[in-house]
Amino acid sequence: MNTTFHSTRSSSEQLTSRQAIRQGLASDGGLFVSDELGRQQVDVSTLIGKPYREMARTVLGVLLPDFTAAELDDCVRAAYGSQWLDSAITPLKPLGDDYVLELFNGPTSAFKDVALQILPQFMARTTSASSEIGDKVMVLTATSGDTGKAALAGFADTPGTGITVFYPEGKVSEIQRLQMTTQAGSNVNVCAVRGNFDDAQTAVKRIFGDKALAAKLMEGHNVSLSSANSINVGRLVPQVVYYFSAYAQLVERGAIKVGDEVEFVVPTGNFGDILAGYYAKKLGLPVGRLIVASDRNNVLFDFLTTGTYNRERPFFETTSPSMDILVSSNLERMLYYMSDGDTELIRNLMDDLQNKGSFTIPEPLLERIRGLFSCGWADEDEVSQAITECWKNNHYVIDPHTACGYHVMSQEPRESTMPRVLLSTASPYKFPRVVGRALGLDTTGSGFECMDRLAQATGTTAPKNLRGLEHATERFTDVIDIGEMADYVRAASERL
Repeated sequence: MNTTFHSTRSSSEQLTSRQAIRQGLASDGGLFVSDELGRQQVDVSTLIGKPYREMARTVLGVLLPDFTAAELDDCVRAAYGSQWLDSAITPLKPLGDDYVLELFNGPTSAFKDVALQILPQFMARTTSASSEIGDKVMVLTATSGDTGKAALAGFADTPGTGITVFYPEGKVSEIQRLQMTTQAGSNVNVCAVRGNFDDAQTAVKRIFGDKALAAKLMEGHNVSLSSANSINVGRLVPQVVYYFSAYAQLVERGAIKVGDEVEFVVPTGNFGDILAGYYAKKLGLPVGRLIVASDRNNVLFDFLTTGTYNRERPFFETTSPSMDILVSSNLERMLYYMSDGDTELIRNLMDDLQNKGSFTIPEPLLERIRGLFSCGWADEDEVSQAITECWKNNHYVIDPHTACGYHVMSQEPRESTMPRVLLSTASPYKFPRVVGRALGLDTTGSGFECMDRLAQATGTTAPKNLRGLEHATERFTDVIDIGEMADYVRAASERL
């Protein structure tokens, strides 16, 4: 099949999936989408009992058809091997009458590993498709906490590739910060910025749109820019696989029969994690509802409730920092598909968001979206209570992001006997102080002391990659203003 990708805001630029992954963001600022999505279905019955890597080869073969079977096999083998704590990669566990899908068993203990262990493999197999694409690539990423480390771990010392990660100063957890600032690798760059995640992400998008900078990097250093954020389609599509994996595991344990619908509850800020569930549904997975769980920065809840997306609102620093986002980039892809590919509408909506700070979608479009997506949110007290209740009721420890989902799931009316799967996005040991406080533990001292008390109190074990940070050396201590980010990227690219 001749699958091409184009911007959500225009169909004039047609790229292969390799080119779209390499470029990251469309030249008009839109996100890459394919109108072929859903035309070829995945028969979930053929995946039952298969290992995760085989599921990944099948699903990715449909979504990225210009990669050969041999290439995808190599990518999958490298991405989903011994670096994972569980051979199931994303194991499904019972949680009372519901289920939890553990997405945090990778090398950085966050769900981003599922995609960011394979994105460098994709990137290495992209080719210089035109004179506008350099032989070397600088991967540029803004992070609200987890993407940064997962991207650093994936791209460290990858030949012909550099990576630059920006994170908001003081707005990630102690463990998240140390994961990034201690990263090894000759090609990695990490820098804190004064501002919040939205400020950093907006600046990254602006850098991608800076044609003068792109020309200078190409002419002087033969470097092109790409992204490891979920704006990159190569970051998004690997996440589709774990929805199929969850479904197959439910069938294997006899909880459902093939064809039965399943609901998914997804903690999300940038909308990529739940958008992958929408992609899975487009590929034929029997998805009932997709339930968006937000924290106090509940811009997605307000949008799904009213049809108006308004980023001009207070920004709250919460105990779930990876969801402290007011501009949810991947929502643009969902709006594109739900509006039947209306690029003019999407372009106008995004112009309104940039120039006016808000947009409102037509009522028929809102009704269509609400037919699939439900929503809820949790404030700080409810997050803490959810951690407490999940431990008390299920003897299962969750992190504050997963706790947002647990709270929303507990508030949602159950649709008959349809199984519900809560996506658990990070290890509780990335936020040991928050989790420990919710469980009534002593949370004085360092994050590592909090880890040890949490392990002792719950009989669980802190992942070595997190506990070992205590004695790691911090390599990166730079803090800059938002306006200095382009110069930082230029300097990092020159070193590459």
